[in-house]
Amino acid sequence: QVQLVESGGGLVQPGGSLTLSCAASGRIFRINYAGWYRQAPGKQRELVASITSGGTTNYVDSVKGRFAISTDNADNTVYLQMNSLKPEDTAVYYCNVRASIIDPDATVRYGGSYWGKGTLVTVSS
Repeated sequence: QVQLVESGGGLVQPGGSLTLSCAASGRIFRINYAGWYRQAPGKQRELVASITSGGTTNYVDSVKGRFAISTDNADNTVYLQMNSLKPEDTAVYYCNVRASIIDPDATVRYGGSYWGKGTLVTVSS
C-alpha cells in the first residue's frame, strides 16, 4: 500500500551536516504523522524527531536546535536536516509514516504505520 525509501545517509565529519529524505509512494491520501528514528549499535531504537499533519514537531533533547524535520506534502517526502553532527549521532536512521490511503473505490481510510529499511549515518573524523 505504501512504500518508503530513505536516502541521504553517509559518512560526515563532526560538525558537518546531512539531509535525510524519505520518499513515500503508493495509495497515499495524506501523511498523518511522520517520524525519524535511529538505532545505534547495541542500543534500542529511539525517536529522534516527529511531525504531524498539522505541523507540530517534536524532538529528542539530544538533537534539539541541531535537527529539523519537515515534509513536502506535494511529493509525500519527509526530510531530516541534521546540523552540527556529533559522533554520538552515528546510527541507522529509519523513517516511519502513518498515512491515510485511498482505495480504488475512492474510499479514504487509515492505512497503517509504515517503515523504511534505514539509512546509515556515520559521524567520524
